Amino acid sequence: MMQLMILVDNAGGIFPAINHSPWNGLTLADFVMPFFLFMVGVSLGLAYKNLTCRGAASKKAMFRALKLLTLGVFLQGGYFHGINNLTYGVDMYQIRWMGILQRIAIAYFLAAACEIWLRSDDKVNSELSMLKKYQKQWVVVLMLIALYLLLLYGLYVPDWEYQIPIDASSSGKIYTVKCGVRGDTGPACNAVGMIDRNILGIHHLYGRPIYARTEQCSINSPDYGPLPPDAPSWCQAPFDPEGLLSTVMATVSCLIGLQYGHIIVHFKDHKTRLLQWLVPSCCLVAVAVISAICGMHINKVLYSFSYMCFTTGAAGILLAAIYVLVDVYEYGRFTSVLEWMGKHALMIFILVACNIVPLILQGFYWSQPHNNMLTSIGIGSQG
Repeated sequence: MMQLMILVDNAGGIFPAINHSPWNGLTLADFVMPFFLFMVGVSLGLAYKNLTCRGAASKKAMFRALKLLTLGVFLQGGYFHGINNLTYGVDMYQIRWMGILQRIAIAYFLAAACEIWLRSDDKVNSELSMLKKYQKQWVVVLMLIALYLLLLYGLYVPDWEYQIPIDASSSGKIYTVKCGVRGDTGPACNAVGMIDRNILGIHHLYGRPIYARTEQCSINSPDYGPLPPDAPSWCQAPFDPEGLLSTVMATVSCLIGLQYGHIIVHFKDHKTRLLQWLVPSCCLVAVAVISAICGMHINKVLYSFSYMCFTTGAAGILLAAIYVLVDVYEYGRFTSVLEWMGKHALMIFILVACNIVPLILQGFYWSQPHNNMLTSIGIGSQG
């Protein structure tokens, strides 16, 4: 997952086909987050297989989640001003509360809590007995899916406004977005954005919305670019791709991954494990395709039901393929680098994906800030 994340982060702008989809649809980059959440769930199933003290385990899980939340706000809340800018600091009026690490923290904690508190002490000797042992966790999965669908398609989205620039201390142009609908899944009038605007505040959302890369909002689509003459009013509105409601469905990816981890714990035969992984994975992909045909678009930004099913099913198929390669045919000697990256995933994410390494290197310069270590080798702005 880390290798794929690094690839899309550094090459996505060069090859739009692997960059995140501007709205509906699926690209290579759109698999990174659900695959990561899925594997978090798998690892939790292994980590808690011999649980001794539920209280102590809960405290550790809460502490880890808080560390991820804090790191997420610090790294993705706007404190660092990005490449080619050596300044730092964030206006608390505009700090971004949600982000990738925050989403992982929430999904991790909810999945850990389910694994610690919502399982029976029954012995597992068959697929049915395993389902019975973890039936409360499946109830949580169904409840989260139902909550997401109920809010996404049931909430009424009224007209709303935003200002450019969003800084309240300056005067800017106010844009009005006409909605007055229910169940819309387009960029402007979906319930995911409405919930974030009302709970988090529009000035605390991601200021460079991915839908700004759509044909409606960019003449360089699927890349960012100048607005077309007839661009709709919502094109520049803040929108968080890791918002509150979408994180509800993202947590489901983690909880399903948890069930795949249970298969490793309770079944030792290769054939049984592969069968238990591949059958539900193929079913999830089939449900996703049927849902998309019926109008539930595959959408990473909304973390739609069809997107969750397709990417989670794909993650299960990939897990089975890697298992065959490494555990069945024992080609593990070629995966030592990948294993090392997996063990240090958080550190790699912080240093590479959050641009900490480039920012550190740019801090060493000659005479002028633009004469730094990166520009000397042809990376970054020369001006």
